[in-house]
Amino acid sequence: MALKENEAIRAILGRRSIRRFEEKAVEKEKIELLVECGSAAPSAANSRPCHFIVVTDRDLLNRLGEDHPYGKMLFEAPLGIVVCGNPEKSDFARRYWEEDCSAAMQNILIAAHAIGLDGVWLGVRHAEGCEEAVRKIISIPEHIAVLGIAAIGYGKEKKEPHKGIDEGTLHLNRW
Repeated sequence: MALKENEAIRAILGRRSIRRFEEKAVEKEKIELLVECGSAAPSAANSRPCHFIVVTDRDLLNRLGEDHPYGKMLFEAPLGIVVCGNPEKSDFARRYWEEDCSAAMQNILIAAHAIGLDGVWLGVRHAEGCEEAVRKIISIPEHIAVLGIAAIGYGKEKKEPHKGIDEGTLHLNRW
């Protein structure tokens, strides 16, 4: 078998950012699997600081879309998964919650693609004023940090898988 025919490799290379979705709900079984995949991500010293808020309520998705500067796809997405971290959980969580939650977000997006869904990562943490807006809309406690939102659904568009390595980005042994 050619290496690129491996199921996991195909899912990684095939995952693309999709921003338009069909009016079709994501099944509960798939939602639970996505959160399980997010929970399976590695974390520093196994600190597991991640929390996941599943948003399927149309009013809440619309409000998140209104308050996120790049979140207009939430008006179509039937599902949003907000990935948060608890920096107070441990010293490792305080130092590495963003990396840990980023790994969880990536797992969610790759898993979504692998089971026939599409999605896009909406950064929240570093979008000015966005974290506080998201916190208010879905009642996130003050001590919990918000990394981002995965907007997920059945895509209205398809894109070719990624191919190759971006020119000038591969370095061997030294820069």
